[in-house]
Amino acid sequence: MHAIRERCVWSQQITHRDLVPYLIEESHEVIDAVEAGTRDDLREELGDLLWQVLFHAAIAAQDPEDPFDIDDVARTLTEKMVRRHPHVFAGEVAETPEQVLVHWNAAKAAEKHGRRSVLDGIPRGMPALALAQKLAGRAAGAGVTIEPAPPAASPASEAELGEALLTLVATARAEGWDAERALRERLRVLEDDVRTAEAAS
Repeated sequence: MHAIRERCVWSQQITHRDLVPYLIEESHEVIDAVEAGTRDDLREELGDLLWQVLFHAAIAAQDPEDPFDIDDVARTLTEKMVRRHPHVFAGEVAETPEQVLVHWNAAKAAEKHGRRSVLDGIPRGMPALALAQKLAGRAAGAGVTIEPAPPAASPASEAELGEALLTLVATARAEGWDAERALRERLRVLEDDVRTAEAAS
């Protein structure tokens, strides 16, 4: 990475912002390899994703005001993982996945003590469906619930859920609606509801 950053004229001009589309693409290629690829595909795609991390770190190392490198990234990650696994590194006990999650969430809450809302820290650039799932979970933590479909209309499996979602997208297409925009607009209303609930508590 250092050699390429120093000697490749294209790489020398690249910024963090320039790399974002590649980071998104490589992340999706890893997902494809996990869901439908071979072990060789996964090995290759993980390498491509790692290259993006190395590239960002090389760019960051050249920042004149606040440089950091891949060793700093690894150190920060190690410190975070040690804090979030007190049952591994600090004598706490967690015998079930649920108990692990309690420790994880407590450590995460302590790290993010400056946040004012359960919505803080959620990246708004997520695809609408992933964002909806994340916001629904956080909203519940603020006491704002979204009622699921009634049992008679509710999918009974993940496969049926996929079918129902595809049917909704087909309906949107037939009506000339933008399914992504529709969900994002509804999520903005949900965010307002959460912030209102937080202000009232």
